[in-house]
Amino acid sequence: MTTTALPPAVQEAIADALGIEEAEVLPGATLLGDLGAESIDLLDILFRIERAGGGKVTVADIGDLLQGGIPDEEFGDENEVVNDTGLSHLERVLPQFDRTRLTEPLTAD
Repeated sequence: MTTTALPPAVQEAIADALGIEEAEVLPGATLLGDLGAESIDLLDILFRIERAGGGKVTVADIGDLLQGGIPDEEFGDENEVVNDTGLSHLERVLPQFDRTRLTEPLTAD
């Protein structure tokens, strides 16, 4: 998958969960900011994607994807606060993430 295309099942799941047109679900759009999703919508989207794909996605799967194989002790400190290494990685994998908008330290939770 490239940044110019979304799998049709993902695009459909997002549009259906948010009650918007599939054409509005663009690869660069953020769920919460651009598409107006709320936290409960994220669960609905996840369940729809699971049904369409016939698989199960766990919170651990998402965490592993976001952490990108970086060991816990390199991603954050002993208090589970994400450090500069972790924040830099999040900026690479989540283009919409802007650490300058954080009002408090980002924790693993």
